Amino acid sequence: MIFNPRRRRIPAKSPSDLEAMEAAGRVVGVALQEVRKAAAPGRTTADLDRVAEDVIRSYGAVPTFLGYQGFPASICVSVNDVVVHGIPSEKVILKEGDLVSVDCGATLAGWVGDSAWSFGVGELAEDIDKLNRATAWVLDQGIKAMVPGNRLTDISHALKAATRAAEQRFGVALGILDGYGGHGIGRSMHEEPFLANEGKPGRGPQIQEGSVLAIEPMLILGGEVSSEVLDDDWTVVTLDGSPAAHWEHTVAATAQGPRVLTPRTQL
Repeated sequence: MIFNPRRRRIPAKSPSDLEAMEAAGRVVGVALQEVRKAAAPGRTTADLDRVAEDVIRSYGAVPTFLGYQGFPASICVSVNDVVVHGIPSEKVILKEGDLVSVDCGATLAGWVGDSAWSFGVGELAEDIDKLNRATAWVLDQGIKAMVPGNRLTDISHALKAATRAAEQRFGVALGILDGYGGHGIGRSMHEEPFLANEGKPGRGPQIQEGSVLAIEPMLILGGEVSSEVLDDDWTVVTLDGSPAAHWEHTVAATAQGPRVLTPRTQL
């Protein structure tokens, strides 16, 4: 028998599984809000990491990122031209106008929540603010494609189409970070399948009711997409120094539509 990848489905979580995942996701949402409150001029990215870890542990969860494949912190903090996977440091001191992207994961009762958002320290420059708002909008458009019956790359296509539409909507050129994207998630932070942030529609496994994916566009201001990984083997930066934004939610496909499992509300 010839294997037909179109017949595959993204595994489904049960209703009780989704409730447990949302419990973890809500912890992530609170941690992100507290980190944003703490992100002031003069604070270090290491300060933000301590805030996130304290919040996560206060709810009986554990930081998913800490020790993951050797990662040394509880959150990724990526500032300005760092796109993703920035390692918190006492040497990185925040200043007015910085664009800060924070990626956070929490594991609670064996289930993982994963979410990221970008925000300014004080007021952002106009073009950087447009980049950030555009990335948030692109995430929202991608989430709309997370419905039963769609295929994996229908989300990829929605993200790419939204990125191109956002260039007109917000008046900025946007580049899609090559080689990075979303992923399945559940009892492990990274499960199959990998979700590219661009691609042709109608390909890959089918989304079914209860399928869960982390959807996370990462966009670069100016349209240039060249990047490199620094010697720490984690930090991804733009080659030309352009700022980048990163937004992410863990999302379940349900009969009622996409369900965000990482809401940013207080517990």
